[in-house]
Amino acid sequence: MRGFKPRWLWLCLFLLSLGAGGLLQTAAIPAALLLGPMLCAIGFGVAGSGLAVPKPAFLAAQSLIGCLVAKALTATILIEIADDWAVMLTIVATTVAAGALVGWFLVRIGALPGTTAAWGASPGAAAAMVVMAEEFGADPRLVGFMQYLRVVIVVMSASLAARLLLGHDAPLPATPTLFEPVPPLSLIGTLVVAVGGAAVGRLLRIPAGALLVPMAVGAVLHTSGVLEITLPLWLLGLSYLTLGWYIGLGFTRSILLYVFRALPQLLLSILLLIGLCGLSAWALHLFLHTDGLTAYLATSPGGLDSVAVIAVGSGADTPFVLAVQTLRLFIVLLTGPRIARLISRHC
Repeated sequence: MRGFKPRWLWLCLFLLSLGAGGLLQTAAIPAALLLGPMLCAIGFGVAGSGLAVPKPAFLAAQSLIGCLVAKALTATILIEIADDWAVMLTIVATTVAAGALVGWFLVRIGALPGTTAAWGASPGAAAAMVVMAEEFGADPRLVGFMQYLRVVIVVMSASLAARLLLGHDAPLPATPTLFEPVPPLSLIGTLVVAVGGAAVGRLLRIPAGALLVPMAVGAVLHTSGVLEITLPLWLLGLSYLTLGWYIGLGFTRSILLYVFRALPQLLLSILLLIGLCGLSAWALHLFLHTDGLTAYLATSPGGLDSVAVIAVGSGADTPFVLAVQTLRLFIVLLTGPRIARLISRHC
């Protein structure tokens, strides 16, 4: 590909990414807007295109993902957490521990290096995990591949669980409108939080500051009712596109061969994590007497948005599911760096 001018390669990558993302979205594949561009970018990276995502574009994607995480925190979720915080915290701790155990397992069998295994097995939002992994020295290509492979498997298993427990299909995420109308002031406020937070994070040299500062500021403003975090699909699509390209363009033939060789171990680790989280679901059902499907969805390791859609369509206790998933996400973001260091140090 090095014989082609970069602008034509970027144009081809953009058009192919739009097509792949749209096709996966139509097929209701979770994280389609990131997976499509990532798969296309892997092809360009392996083919030796020489393309690379500029750092400012990657930081902008980080800040928007931070705002997306902040939007997940609502007053209803805070009330749910306050009502059953002790049990929720215990269940979340066991799920995080399960992720750490799986990461340790991957290192011990030699499938992945320490920090990469830890972040790849972390049961949080996939996009946030990739960003954090990059900031703390892990390989974002391998982390991204493992995280999004797990998202697809988890969502499919959650749909299967809903069918087995309720006797009907649980819906996968519906295709939203690309250019739906949004409140302009809320959108401007969200962009100010994203840009300003990322700038402060980089200025103060906070690890993953471009993600964490907009997330923290946005969460406070959103839950207090001062600002409604607004992220239209086209804007989220651009951030997912950028993150997908950042992951995919870093792949080379040697990295791709490495992934294929490690694929059986990665699949085994994902199934192991789902099984361990299933034990957490059983404990949740035992102590809080929640129904089996609600407990399973609340402890599923990844795919917050997709699991939420399944919870709504299947009649599960959606606020409870979102409360546990959101609490786990924030705990993983806080404990992830330390867990990664521990696994690297003791393996």
